[in-house]
Amino acid sequence: MNSVLQSLKKVIPKPIFSFLQPYYHFILAFIGAVRYGLPSRKIMVIGVTGTKGKSSTTEILTHILRSDGKKVASLSTIQFTVDGKEERNLFKMTMPGRFFIQKFLRDAVEAGCTHAVIEMTSEGVKQYRHKFIDIDALIFTNLTPEHIESHGSFAKYKKAKLSLAKAVEQSKKRPRYLVANTDDEHGNDFLNFKVENKLPYSLKNLTLYSLHKDSVSLIFNNITIRVPLIGLFNVYNVLGSITLAKALGISLDKMQNSLRDLPTLHGRVERFETPQEADKHITAIVDYAHTPDSLRQLYESFPNRTKVCVLGNTGGGRDTWKRPEMGAIAEKYCEQIILTNEDPYDENPLKIVEEMKKGMSGEAPVQIIMDRKEAIRTALAIAPHDSCVIISGKGTDPYIMGPNGSKEVWSDAEVVQELLKEFELNEN
Repeated sequence: MNSVLQSLKKVIPKPIFSFLQPYYHFILAFIGAVRYGLPSRKIMVIGVTGTKGKSSTTEILTHILRSDGKKVASLSTIQFTVDGKEERNLFKMTMPGRFFIQKFLRDAVEAGCTHAVIEMTSEGVKQYRHKFIDIDALIFTNLTPEHIESHGSFAKYKKAKLSLAKAVEQSKKRPRYLVANTDDEHGNDFLNFKVENKLPYSLKNLTLYSLHKDSVSLIFNNITIRVPLIGLFNVYNVLGSITLAKALGISLDKMQNSLRDLPTLHGRVERFETPQEADKHITAIVDYAHTPDSLRQLYESFPNRTKVCVLGNTGGGRDTWKRPEMGAIAEKYCEQIILTNEDPYDENPLKIVEEMKKGMSGEAPVQIIMDRKEAIRTALAIAPHDSCVIISGKGTDPYIMGPNGSKEVWSDAEVVQELLKEFELNEN
């Protein structure tokens, strides 16, 4: 379908194409839903939206539901799963084309799944990829500027997100749930719809929370829940998940047991380490952080640790406003910085890096190494004993996107593991 769209784009004048494009996407959404038998009507669909924390919340909630004995399908930037069968998301997008999501829901129904947890994005909304999906519940995590150039303004970006809450209101399913982080200034706007269950969540709901070196713990309704994730942002991700799960009838005791054994969230503060007994112990972190706020929170999750930071940015031709801001944040928190290539698309990658550097005052040592693997190798080599090497921006992204649609197969996690093994062999 994308090839058809690109062909039409070449022959139809731009103003006419821009006018017709929404109708094209809407019609495709309808055809996909009908073709696969309107599967969302036969399964509980839970959407997760926001700027940050969508993938983690999707994976956390999916784990809770499965631990309660439910058959669950999930769709996120990280992976697609149907009743425990996992497939890495190689689409370089969170919500693939309309037919994909409808087929995914049909496969889930035929596999006997009772719940589907779907990460939902503003870009997906813009192309009507949420249409003809009957949504039972929505979790809103937070909202900060992103995709501004694509949407035209922050107000339009927010409106796209709110369209998902509106879709829950318009759903014929009962009961319906809206769950929103009301510590975020936009949270109450996502509760301003007519549904049976409006569920705000806030750190005020917790008796206490603690951030540990390798986990977070929350005291919720006198139950202590410890989760092998780090950072305040993951306190919110867990809290949003347990708020909905509790409303769905899952006991906190069950959640306490299941979350203690939460599997690794790939590409989300994913940790790799050299052996403790090695001459130089290094903790390497791979994370998706691609907004100023998420980058700041990532770095703040490693206080009192020397940080060597490998930083790219989010794609050529988009959100150019944040480049110097990302550079300034890295300089504030990192002892050494390596700026590198990420996803330049059709833009000059060196120009992107130089624009990041403009936000720096020169207080922290900065290197520019455009080869991403060499940038990571250098970071690991120069990192002192018991330091953190933080590689941000790509997470589980499967490709480095270049000009004219070219792409290089890529995995930050695999590169880190390969290089750490090299260092271990060299030591021996």
